[in-house]
Amino acid sequence: MSAEMDALTVVNQLRDLAADPLNRRAIVEDQGCLPGLILFLDHPNPQVVYSALLAVRYLAECRANREKMKGELGMMLSLQNVMQKSTSPGETKLLASEIYEILQSAGKEEAEKAEAAAASCRRKAHFFLGSNNKRAKTVVLHIDGLDDSTRRSLCEEALLKIRGVISFTFQMAVKRCVVRIRSDLKAEALGTAINSTKVLMAQQVVKTEDGGELMVPFQEDSAVVVEENTDIPDYLPEDESPSQEQDKAVTRVGSITDGMGWLSTAANFLSRSFYCIVAAPDDKLSEEFSAKFSGESRVLDPIWDD
Repeated sequence: MSAEMDALTVVNQLRDLAADPLNRRAIVEDQGCLPGLILFLDHPNPQVVYSALLAVRYLAECRANREKMKGELGMMLSLQNVMQKSTSPGETKLLASEIYEILQSAGKEEAEKAEAAAASCRRKAHFFLGSNNKRAKTVVLHIDGLDDSTRRSLCEEALLKIRGVISFTFQMAVKRCVVRIRSDLKAEALGTAINSTKVLMAQQVVKTEDGGELMVPFQEDSAVVVEENTDIPDYLPEDESPSQEQDKAVTRVGSITDGMGWLSTAANFLSRSFYCIVAAPDDKLSEEFSAKFSGESRVLDPIWDD
């Protein structure tokens, strides 16, 4: 048996194995099969070359193989040589061109899938539940001077006086306040109210086209009329009543409390990081907040007419 017949026999066996979808991953992962097929693409016998191309085409039908096949040493160059060789039959050139295009688009498909997944995540990323409500909008404020609970209380009072404010959440670590307001209320009204405290200075945080953030200061001379709430109910005292008979407090001991330690730590962190005020119910917003936030929330009577 000649060397050419031996090569044809071997490549035909590989082709028959590759025709079975269950074998395709194993052939590509094997350290010798794929490099051997690439060598057969440069064989002087046109039948060996065509049979090797058929095997490669079968292997490329498995999407999981394409990236590895494209990166295999000599694969893309050998396919180009077959396409450009003047002695290659037309059918062989067409098959080599088809395989080349499939492997060439492998990286692009992965990139497009990743971009589509990222775009889908961006569309779904909403800070507030019910953020698609057309009657309301969200404004993010960066507030210089928002350093402690005293300044936070001052900012609360300023925002609660504005008619049309639905809720707001403080992020003390980054000096920000995310405010949910009626769609007909201008963001400048928030800046005017906060800046009137004389110790706080608010800027609006807006998203740029490239996904970055831009701080937009409010105009000091802007004549924005702020409609104030006049009937705001008094809050209950925030300080908890001291526990009496401290020496008789009861607590669980053992593995149950030990296992819950990390959960308590996480809950305390969220409570310190997010301080939420719900100024008025909006599409069951108060129910959503109680489900979403473990921190403090306050609910008032409705402050505007539907």
